[in-house]
Amino acid sequence: MNTKLYIIALLVIAACAAAYGKAAQSDRQTQSGQSTGVSPSAATQPAGRGTTAVLVSPDEDYRIGPNDVLDIKVENAPELSGTFRVTASGTFLMPYVGRVTAAKKTTEELAQWIADGLRRDYLKDPKVLVSVKEFNSRSFWILGSVRSPGVFQVEGRPSMLELITLAGGLSEHHGANAYIIRKIKRASDKDLATNVADANGGETAQNTAAEAEPKYEMKSANINALFRGHFDQDVLLESGDMVNIPPTDLFFVAGEVNAPGQFSLKEGTTLRQAISLAQGTTYKAALNRGIVFRENSNSKREELHVDIDAVMKGKKEDLAIMANDIIMVPNSRSKSIGGAVLRAFGLTTITRLPIP
Repeated sequence: MNTKLYIIALLVIAACAAAYGKAAQSDRQTQSGQSTGVSPSAATQPAGRGTTAVLVSPDEDYRIGPNDVLDIKVENAPELSGTFRVTASGTFLMPYVGRVTAAKKTTEELAQWIADGLRRDYLKDPKVLVSVKEFNSRSFWILGSVRSPGVFQVEGRPSMLELITLAGGLSEHHGANAYIIRKIKRASDKDLATNVADANGGETAQNTAAEAEPKYEMKSANINALFRGHFDQDVLLESGDMVNIPPTDLFFVAGEVNAPGQFSLKEGTTLRQAISLAQGTTYKAALNRGIVFRENSNSKREELHVDIDAVMKGKKEDLAIMANDIIMVPNSRSKSIGGAVLRAFGLTTITRLPIP
């Protein structure tokens, strides 16, 4: 599949997961906050596991980040109360107080900061309650072959291994690789959006950001190696990352074997192992005329000739099997593979390549 179309498809899935997560969150979320002054702390952190929970370290509170939506209430001052979205630069505009830096503050710290600002000239004994209405700054998506795919809110920077664990672990038929899709952050765009937001209240900045075409990069990691202890394959994730773990790859064995069919491709699978999985060859097999149909980088099928008998006896080097390979063991009575067999596997254009 074209890489650009692959990324767009994943983005659509991720957007649907995010919309579902926000809808569920609005139904279940408990308002949290901190009241300064006489009232005791009212700030609470979301609890529970699942696609809408914000997972934090047990020894630290949730810290506000860009794109979070805050609900701020000032007692006896409704003109100061309201809902505010934190900008990409980590700030928002509040009546009378002006531009407030919210990023990296807890709800308690932000409530205290606002109360101190109001106490100086505006209110004698302000009581401020701050809660996070929408948690948007620490979103991580995981899709594909995991037990609980979806969007997770995680404080800090989790690793891919941690996110897989939060998603309930890998499903039974997972592929060997994980693909991490990350939006490329451009400093010039961020600075421009911040400057325009300061001058025009954020409206023009949102239009500018909407017109900019997002760009993404893709990284891959070997999951099988990771779970065997090769922790160099564990990727440190950034907010907004999408991790996709496709289902396991397949290969096919057909012709004169005892159990033809499709098989899951494990890392390191060879021709000798593939024939064994198909329970060996029949007495009619022309083992010296084996063929492997393989898709090349141009999405065209290549025809690789291999002496299966020599490989099975160790006289020739074993052949590594790749995803979607079709191993054909012909009948000794036929000199070539019929067009009907090729059409059954969807093969039209074949490039013949010799196997040394």
